[in-house]
Amino acid sequence: MNLNSKSDSYASAGVDITAGYKAVELMKKHIAKTAIPGASTDIGGFGGMFELDLTGMSKPVLVSGTDGVGTKLKIAFLMDKHDTVGIDCVAMCVNDIICSGAKPLFFLDYIACGKNYPEKIADIVKGVCDGLVQAGAALIGGETAEMPGFYPEDEYDLAGYCTGIIDKDKIIDHSKMQPGDIIIALPSSGVHSNGFSLVRKVFDVENADLRAPVAELGGKSLGETLLTPTKIYVKPVLNLMKEVTVKGISHITGGGFYENIPRSIPEGLGAYINKASIRVLPIFDLLAKTGGISERDMFNTYNMGVGMSLVVAAQDADRALEILKANGEDAYIIGEIRKSESRIEIC
Repeated sequence: MNLNSKSDSYASAGVDITAGYKAVELMKKHIAKTAIPGASTDIGGFGGMFELDLTGMSKPVLVSGTDGVGTKLKIAFLMDKHDTVGIDCVAMCVNDIICSGAKPLFFLDYIACGKNYPEKIADIVKGVCDGLVQAGAALIGGETAEMPGFYPEDEYDLAGYCTGIIDKDKIIDHSKMQPGDIIIALPSSGVHSNGFSLVRKVFDVENADLRAPVAELGGKSLGETLLTPTKIYVKPVLNLMKEVTVKGISHITGGGFYENIPRSIPEGLGAYINKASIRVLPIFDLLAKTGGISERDMFNTYNMGVGMSLVVAAQDADRALEILKANGEDAYIIGEIRKSESRIEIC
């Protein structure tokens, strides 16, 4: 901690720079857990550094992604629980990167808050680091900005940025996709980090008892269910790619099935989804029932229990399922690729 840096004048305006130093000290033990070869996790410099190992790569390509957690943070504020939203932030970035087949390497976070409570900031970063351990990537830098008068004292925003790498010849670009290929679902852990403006409206979360057990949710509370961290799919997908040709990957985020699945499918082909095969999670049934939301809108907003979809050749489907299940994913088939001008059909 820098004991010589202190400004009473800045503190009188609502910014305590010493709180920032304390937050960094508290988060260092979490950051250390994310160390991987090539990473510099010595936080405090002006730029994060990463030494690339290009062994075995003929045409290395960097793949980057950035995202935030959105209004799911409002649930964290109401529950006063801040140690999991960092996982969401990481997941939203690394799950996008893996859609091209790239391995995430390093991550930087940005936290903007009304008041820097060091313990709270450290909790947020703990979640970021937990997510990065799941993804096999390193936290090499970040920024905490105390912005009094811009954010309420007890609120904050959280965003992240991640870079990964892949050999150009191995990029998943759907060029090999053809009719008859199989679509595999990787289950989600819940709502993940999209559609929370509608969630908050339907459940009136500011006035609801978020800690009360809910029968439709198996006795779990609404707050606990909604804060379930976004699942990170990096390691199972990377392990699958070592043994099976993956022709397309979609991260099911905002826009649900209708927007995201077609993004990994070329023109002239479409996804046929067997609706009866989808293992819809109870939170989505409760959301639709409480809000009177149509089935079409649910599939166009939420993941409905499918956090990621993969496309493989029909002859590789059984092997792909076997590998994914060996890596902890209860994967299952939800449809196939067909020759179609309709990019997606859910029937």
